[in-house]
Amino acid sequence: MKLSGNTILITGGSSGIGLELASQLLKLGNTVIITGRDQHKLDDARGRLPEIHALRSDVSDPEAIRQLFDTVIREFPKLNVLVNNAGIMREINLQDTRSGPQGIGREIETNLTGPVRMVATFLPHLKAQENAAILNVSSGLAFVPLPIAPVYCATKAGVHSFTQSLRIQLRNTGIKVFELAPPLTKTSLFATDFHAEDVRTVRMMDVRKMVGIALEGLKKDRLEIRPGPSNFLKLMSRLAPQFILNRLSKSVDTMLLRDAARQP
Repeated sequence: MKLSGNTILITGGSSGIGLELASQLLKLGNTVIITGRDQHKLDDARGRLPEIHALRSDVSDPEAIRQLFDTVIREFPKLNVLVNNAGIMREINLQDTRSGPQGIGREIETNLTGPVRMVATFLPHLKAQENAAILNVSSGLAFVPLPIAPVYCATKAGVHSFTQSLRIQLRNTGIKVFELAPPLTKTSLFATDFHAEDVRTVRMMDVRKMVGIALEGLKKDRLEIRPGPSNFLKLMSRLAPQFILNRLSKSVDTMLLRDAARQP
């Protein structure tokens, strides 16, 4: 994939992996549009990257996706790369019924349904471009789940499966379909919805390094990009699936004991 001269739309681009992707892609000479739900974060991103274009949008909202499409195609008709990056990751104790089932769907709508709808909406436009690409951001946890984040891991496994099917269906078009499966990465993803004690032993990859590896993979047309520990997770999911699942399950007991102590 050519890494310069593109017009690129990145969902969830106001922080974390999305913002770092935007930063490095701008330096390579691309036009970059980011989206996000939080206007303050979008404003901060524009303050850090003045050349970026920022649009407020929510991938969990079908109407917002339709409006985003209309705006982007009108203002950036040369759009040829879609990066589905927006994601939510929450620590969830499925035995804790105090918060009810209402919030369970948030991760599904954002992490899985959102990318599927984005692809369906933007696909006709991308097919009309001479060279186009779709990059779906899944996770190393698509191959082996982290049990304290059950819904997140299920959605990323879904993104992995969807991307494989999409790649086959588009193989006779001019669209290249990539998947980036990052390992746990140093971003704000863990800042609000995880207890520090549950992830204190987890080694996280530097976001700049991870994105650099991802871009090198795109340059080499590596369709499934698995930086660092993600390669190990996929390998172990085949060679010793129960062993690696047990290793990732150690924080569950801590979570259950802590939440049980909080019960009235």
